[in-house]
Amino acid sequence: MKVILLENVKRIGSIGEVIDVKRGFARNFLIANKKALYASKENIKEVEKIKAELSKKDNERKQEAAKIAEQINNKEYSVQKLSTENNELYGSVKPTEISKLIQEENKIEIKPSMIQPVEEIKSLGKFKVKISLHSEVDAEIVINVTSADTIQ
Repeated sequence: MKVILLENVKRIGSIGEVIDVKRGFARNFLIANKKALYASKENIKEVEKIKAELSKKDNERKQEAAKIAEQINNKEYSVQKLSTENNELYGSVKPTEISKLIQEENKIEIKPSMIQPVEEIKSLGKFKVKISLHSEVDAEIVINVTSADTIQ
């Protein structure tokens, strides 16, 4: 299915580009999140007209993302979880929890879908977490998981 991108999408393409993607990806992600339009002749003409405006909006989003990255990059956040004697957690630390942590500490709203742990957080210790703030701006934080209490 051919679509026109309305914003830069990582590993997919840039604004105004007509790309061929799978039908489900187009319908459920790109079009649903207003990142693309169906590639009809009318839509292609429309995107050509507003391409400069879209680029300007994208640059503004990129600058905002850079400011957020500056605030949180290389910061360490602590989480206390129940664990077993062999330092394994009961459950794991999920992106929604990390999102709430950042919201509480820095008053910055980050969607859980932007958070990509390098590895699953299922034990005590320090873990690197990548946050994709924009298609061109990433930040990296450290999650320090400590034991709340050991259950036997």
